[in-house]
Amino acid sequence: MRLATDRIARQRTAPDPRPLVVTGRQGNVERLTAVGAAAASLGLKPGLALAEARARYPDLAVVAEHPADDRRLLDAIADWCQRYTPLLAVNPPDGLLLDIAGCAHLYGGEEKLLADLLARVECFGFAARAAIASTIGAAFALARFGPAGILAPGAERTALAPLPIAALRLPEETIAALRRVGLKRIGDILDLPRAPLAARFGNEVLRQLARALGEEREPLTPLLPVAAYVAEQPFAEPIAREDDVLRVIVRLAARLKPMLERRGEGARRIELALFRTDGVVRRIIVSTSRSVRDPDDIRALYVERLASLADALDPGFGFDLARLSILVAETCPPEQIGLGERADEADLDRLIDRLSARLGARRVMRLIANDSHIPELAAESVPAQADVALENGWAAFRRFRDGVALSPRPLRLLIKPEPIEAIATVPDGPPVRFRWRRALHEVVAADGPERIEGTWWSEEAGPTRDYFRVEDKAGLRFWLFRAGLYRSTAQPQWFLHGTFA
Repeated sequence: MRLATDRIARQRTAPDPRPLVVTGRQGNVERLTAVGAAAASLGLKPGLALAEARARYPDLAVVAEHPADDRRLLDAIADWCQRYTPLLAVNPPDGLLLDIAGCAHLYGGEEKLLADLLARVECFGFAARAAIASTIGAAFALARFGPAGILAPGAERTALAPLPIAALRLPEETIAALRRVGLKRIGDILDLPRAPLAARFGNEVLRQLARALGEEREPLTPLLPVAAYVAEQPFAEPIAREDDVLRVIVRLAARLKPMLERRGEGARRIELALFRTDGVVRRIIVSTSRSVRDPDDIRALYVERLASLADALDPGFGFDLARLSILVAETCPPEQIGLGERADEADLDRLIDRLSARLGARRVMRLIANDSHIPELAAESVPAQADVALENGWAAFRRFRDGVALSPRPLRLLIKPEPIEAIATVPDGPPVRFRWRRALHEVVAADGPERIEGTWWSEEAGPTRDYFRVEDKAGLRFWLFRAGLYRSTAQPQWFLHGTFA
């Protein structure tokens, strides 16, 4: 409940002794939405009208609320808290939910994990309360309204009974309706008949009560998808050098390799998360064009990726935890070695991966075939690491280069066909001369036509095209086409679509 005030206090360049409150408009009244520690000690609480708060204590530091900044801060804290568990969800406006089942032993038990979490958060300058329970509802209720700590499984009923009804995460109107009839604590509704309670106050009361008591399972939607393969390494002393980071990558990749081999899979998308001691998390993602699991291959990708970062790795005071996660894994069949080995394909894949890591995936492209005979639509560029087989890309390139069992085409086309002025023999003859970009070209040799009909189901194809390969007196060769036929139009237009080397 102090996230907003803690954020404002951290942003101040000079301390302000006045009690801090954050306000927001609710209806037609300006009310307190968050109060600092000093204001809370004076008895001020969220929901109090600002006019009444100022009547009690005129010397208040009042700041307007900014929910977007609070949410960004909460997301940043949640990102850092993933050092404890990947199963984490944000509970706005100022809460986090962590599923630590199976993770507590890494920190020496639940007590030590809870103590470590609170100590680190408070060191960052935030007030925090936390509780561990077997249900989300019970943990929420104890952290906000009860004695924070660890609740033993099966003790939910006894622990929740004295807490206010608001601890069940009910809508404000439902809480007000329950209070009007004297139901102010959870214990007041524990033994009431369920049917009349639901009929009068809605099913949400029963649902939240059942979830808090463990009678109904409550799902937790993680903030980020949980990776299938994860390896992490904490450090007793923070590391800061890039060479140390690369050594850790090799060590973690070596731990992941046997897991991948057992399932016959390899990594296609890998994330390295580096947790700084000051709470900042650096995430660096690399992709591959083929499934890999060799630690040296993964290290080579990160060498290029780290070298291409726009800003330095910026370890601050050092990284105290590194985590390597495989976000996307695919089948990685055993490779043939010896007879029939195609080492050049593996070398090409490695080259593509290293170039993509250094330059960016969108700067290393290849062609794939499209179901069209129109030259500008016959192929499209995609990242070389896309999930289409590389051979298909080269097949598309050859199709684009050589045409569809027709005459050869230029390796590169103009971005858009450019209109030219041409004189040609009719009805289907090649041009005798043409003018392109104010230069006149006399044609001495021509080959064609290669006729491409427009598709009736598409409006992008346009009229029939007759393509010609022509050579001028200077030895320059061009790829021209006539849009339309003389029998269908009086004056067809001519375009230049590409040039030959």
